[in-house]
Amino acid sequence: METHKQVILVVDDESLNVDLLARMLQSQYQVKVALSGEKALHIALSDDPPDLILLDIEMPGMNGYDVCARLKEHTVVRKIPVIFVTGRDAIEDETRAFEIGAVDYITKPFSLPVVRGRVKTHLALYDQNRVLEQKVRERTEELVHTRDVTIYSLAALAETRDNETGGHIMRTQHYVRMLAEHLATSPRFRNVLDEQMIDLLFKSAPLHDIGKVGVPDRILLKPGRLTSEEYEEMKKHTLYGRDALAKAEAILTNHPIPSFLHTAREIAYTHHEKWDGSGYPQGLAGEAIPLSGRLMSIADVYDALISKRVYKPLFSHQKAVEIITRGDRLTKPQHFDPDIIAAFLEIEGKFRDIALQFADFDEERVLLLASTG
Repeated sequence: METHKQVILVVDDESLNVDLLARMLQSQYQVKVALSGEKALHIALSDDPPDLILLDIEMPGMNGYDVCARLKEHTVVRKIPVIFVTGRDAIEDETRAFEIGAVDYITKPFSLPVVRGRVKTHLALYDQNRVLEQKVRERTEELVHTRDVTIYSLAALAETRDNETGGHIMRTQHYVRMLAEHLATSPRFRNVLDEQMIDLLFKSAPLHDIGKVGVPDRILLKPGRLTSEEYEEMKKHTLYGRDALAKAEAILTNHPIPSFLHTAREIAYTHHEKWDGSGYPQGLAGEAIPLSGRLMSIADVYDALISKRVYKPLFSHQKAVEIITRGDRLTKPQHFDPDIIAAFLEIEGKFRDIALQFADFDEERVLLLASTG
């Protein structure tokens, strides 16, 4: 079986120099050649880029410095090692070459052992770096996956103590992402809701009710209406969630995860605040409520309305939309951010699709399907 040869791109406007370098290297490597800077860029930026570039400086049109600088602008090929092979031997030329990203500098006339040795060394370093980068990517993916599984496990644990179900976690998580992606196209939110922030919201949403683990069973599992005293105790789940996540955030101060924990803490603490200031636990109003909490609020209320609970009737999708957007005894007209309400109305059909996908009971599914007609 033939061993795959690494690819060397030789760039020089003098065909004699190109032929000499090609003969020196072709027994060990696959050699591609370019007689101009423009041709070199075309080859390097193709779907099959070289593993190393031997580059002359003095060429008509685009010189070697220009070629190297252009290569370093491209994320895909910027790490390809570039060795200048040139007749220029001034220290300022060599200095400039290293400043723009070259890994080595060989002056003409060159010897076969020197060229082969330098090429071999830098190819080995390039391969080693690629292997290390791949291992880092794999390890990072593993850590992210472990984090996501842990988040879901904690959220599922909280749900087992409540009258809600595992589907509630999945549904609200997807509602939040769908709403955030839609809002990201508007001038008011586009600078805040970038791809990273939307991912943080999606990953954090399952922990919105993590504080319910601190609420006594006699209150959390009560099938009927709560007394005023019991309701005050129930509201403390926002405090319990905030405090637990804040402790975790403090431990991981110097770790990349705190940004995720910060978002999760915001959601747990503020998703029951209302736009008009009548919510809890702080009575925040308007934009004083973090955007994460405002998004979670509408996702949580919609899902509570269309889901089966022992303490409330099951509402249709249309009824849930009516309650959220017009208000009745369950919600006030100023419960939600008006811009988020407008976005919700534009994509309410997608909310219903998510609810159908992750429905817990046939009764819910039948009512949701009836609302598509």
